[in-house]
Amino acid sequence: MKIKTILLFSALTTAVTINAQDKNKTTMNPFFETYTTPYQVPPFHLIKNEHFKPAILEGIKKQEAEINAIVSNKEKPTFDNTVLAMENSGKLLSKVNTVFYNLNSANTNEEIQAIAKELASKLSAHNDNIFLNDALFQKVKMVWDNQNDFKLNEEQRKILENLYKSFVRSGANLSDENKKQLRQINSEIAVATLKYGQNILAETNSYELVISNKNDLAGLPNELIETAASDAKAKGKAGKWVFTLSNSSVMPFLQYSSNRKLRQEIWNAYQMRANNNNDKDNKELAIKIANLRSEKARLLGYKTHADYVLEKSMAKNPETATKLLINLWAPALDMANKEAADIKEMMLKDGIKNDVQPYDWRYYAEKIRKERFDLDEQEMKPYFSLEKTREGVFTVCKNLYGLQFKQLNNVPKYHEDVTVWEVTEANGNHVGILYMDFHPRTSKRGGAWMTSYRTQKMEDGKRIAPIVSIVCNFTKPTENAPALLTFDEVSTFFHEFGHALHGLLSNVTYESLAGTSVPRDFVELPSQIMENWAAEPEVMKMYAKHYKTGEVIPDTLIEKMQKAGTFDQGFATIEYLAASLLDMQYHTQSETIKIDAETFEKEAMSRINLPTTIIPRYRSTYFNHIFSGGYSAGYYSYIWSGVLDTDAFEVFKTNGLFNQDSANSFRKNILEKGGTEEPMELYKSFRGAEPTIEPLLRKRGLDQVK
Repeated sequence: MKIKTILLFSALTTAVTINAQDKNKTTMNPFFETYTTPYQVPPFHLIKNEHFKPAILEGIKKQEAEINAIVSNKEKPTFDNTVLAMENSGKLLSKVNTVFYNLNSANTNEEIQAIAKELASKLSAHNDNIFLNDALFQKVKMVWDNQNDFKLNEEQRKILENLYKSFVRSGANLSDENKKQLRQINSEIAVATLKYGQNILAETNSYELVISNKNDLAGLPNELIETAASDAKAKGKAGKWVFTLSNSSVMPFLQYSSNRKLRQEIWNAYQMRANNNNDKDNKELAIKIANLRSEKARLLGYKTHADYVLEKSMAKNPETATKLLINLWAPALDMANKEAADIKEMMLKDGIKNDVQPYDWRYYAEKIRKERFDLDEQEMKPYFSLEKTREGVFTVCKNLYGLQFKQLNNVPKYHEDVTVWEVTEANGNHVGILYMDFHPRTSKRGGAWMTSYRTQKMEDGKRIAPIVSIVCNFTKPTENAPALLTFDEVSTFFHEFGHALHGLLSNVTYESLAGTSVPRDFVELPSQIMENWAAEPEVMKMYAKHYKTGEVIPDTLIEKMQKAGTFDQGFATIEYLAASLLDMQYHTQSETIKIDAETFEKEAMSRINLPTTIIPRYRSTYFNHIFSGGYSAGYYSYIWSGVLDTDAFEVFKTNGLFNQDSANSFRKNILEKGGTEEPMELYKSFRGAEPTIEPLLRKRGLDQVK
């Protein structure tokens, strides 16, 4: 059960004034008031940093009182007075935490990070005070043991099951001495994971590749050069060009710069983030977090942290998850080795006799793509403006589910870059509110994610609509052009929108079961299946229009993209699998790791024969997903869900991309259901059978590897 205390995010808000009348309200703490904003969204224009700490502390105090009321209730424990009472507890704490931690990811500063660090142990202790409360557990256990007496429906049984297992998995059956030890471990993990993420953000922001000589820009696309010039000007370095470790800067630099020395320089900075033996170094933190998790798992009776985590997953255990990764490793490695040989051959033509290095791969892969398929990514980008891509996403959602999107300009938001949208059904009924935040800034962590400011639930028979947000780090607009996306960025947009739909279309009774409250290896199904529509020619013609002329993307270019569809998939699959297996190595340790992170990573990658030409997608010191996010022992989830999404999309390929029966079935059985049933049962209700791996192999071109 998702008790509303500690979230997996962190951040800051920018005060925005809506009108003069609102200025008078800024003296009170807005978290202590009922939101009077449109759709009751958070009043970002009123929220200040000093509001967070007192609101969180008051939220803890109120939930403590609510828990004490449950414990002291003299009546026989029932579903309503125990389980439902816990489900409804902590509303104030949830209210402030959803703002505080979400914004700390999207718009942070030193002050808000200090608050997060200060309160991490207190929030951890509060969580432990709930789940290690023996009197409370005995009441929950009594309801669990006598559940047949209460005539519970399916959702009620599910939240009871989740709550009971959460107590057990949180140490409710431990001795007092072991509970004390567990509290200390949880507190240390909370602080360490927070520090790990803060270090990555600081390290990413601290690096700049400053170019003064225009000749050193050789090979780079014009819009990337313009963005670098704009960034330089903003940093007081007018007349120069600044490249950063934001993916929208470093990746195209590696892809197009013909200056091998500069590619090596920025690559080394990228892959050595938080690994520089300074106060932002994450090597010790990675080992500390892995060891603390391992110690906690053993204390709770599990062999490893992975066994503990995956008990609640579709995979059920690390052996099953690892088997999938290993089964894909051999064909992907064969393909990657062939790709490396092609790169080596082209490097020799350029007079470079050195071995292929990781900073060579993207540059030469792009040259090979252009030579082999006559496909230049720069030729595609003018057709993928952010605005038109957004329209394409909206059109797909309308055609599948009848959804309508209306931009709102009278709603507070936490940053000027953010846009806000009302989502409605075809008949005009309100579905929810969607925030979208697209471009990188120093106050935002890297990557892309979906989150919620309010989760869907039912109250007094009325649906409480969700407020969700997608946050990305896409290429910024320049003075001469709008934001033009790579196709990878287009796919990311569709991906995150799939998560958003999972949150928006949720239609359950209880908040703890709503939307994305599902196992990690199932949560990526709604997001990854959306990516499939982005690449379909029929769909592409709906949104891929030249930003200058309005010309629809030509068939010849679509055909080139399709022919190159499995190009470089060996590399993409191997770097992902390597990271997934590194995650598993860290979290399947049954004893304390006594070596440093660099040695651990090197040995782990040696065991799987990772080529020196490729490194894991995320190295130990900047693997935010597993050391600061919610994907520990779960990074494999993307490929597990890849099996699901490619298998599921076969239904639409067979019946029609916008077949209403198929769309309605996916909505009713997957998107609306949240965590109300076991994921495989939900999937089979939609598909009629369990998934097979063949569609994934075909999509990645791995079915043809000999």
